Amino acid sequence: MRRLFYVGISALLLTACQQKEVKNEQAVVAEEAVYESFGATISDDQAAPVAGLTAMAGDSAYTKVRGTIVEVCQAKGCWMKLDLGNNETMRVTFKDYGFFVPKDAKGREVVIEGVALKSLTPVEELQHYAKDAGKTDEEIAAITAPVQELSFEAVGVLMR
Repeated sequence: MRRLFYVGISALLLTACQQKEVKNEQAVVAEEAVYESFGATISDDQAAPVAGLTAMAGDSAYTKVRGTIVEVCQAKGCWMKLDLGNNETMRVTFKDYGFFVPKDAKGREVVIEGVALKSLTPVEELQHYAKDAGKTDEEIAAITAPVQELSFEAVGVLMR
């Protein structure tokens, strides 16, 4: 009788351990990110937070960053803005106008790879972007001075 008891307990423990292993495997699978890809094929390996670009030394750098979309071109999806924190954004355009992102992508997390630039954006370009964003004629007319800003030309985008 004792043997039967010990065999039963052993079988129960073995079954419980096997079930626990399955649950852990499912948890690992659930943590893997699923991305839509646009432009060149890139990976999310070693992507730094986009906010770190505000401390970028020099006028340009080839890099890979991750961030959250706060605005997308409503004409074609031909640019997007990422949140840099502290009420700052960075405009992201796409290499050679070669690809676009969905116009409804606001709020989604992205990984982008390409060239970050510190540059002066002319009034005409700022007005064009404002029109693409659906701004009113009054808001567009209020843009009267160029802006020194951080921008990014992406060769590839991964969108979560």
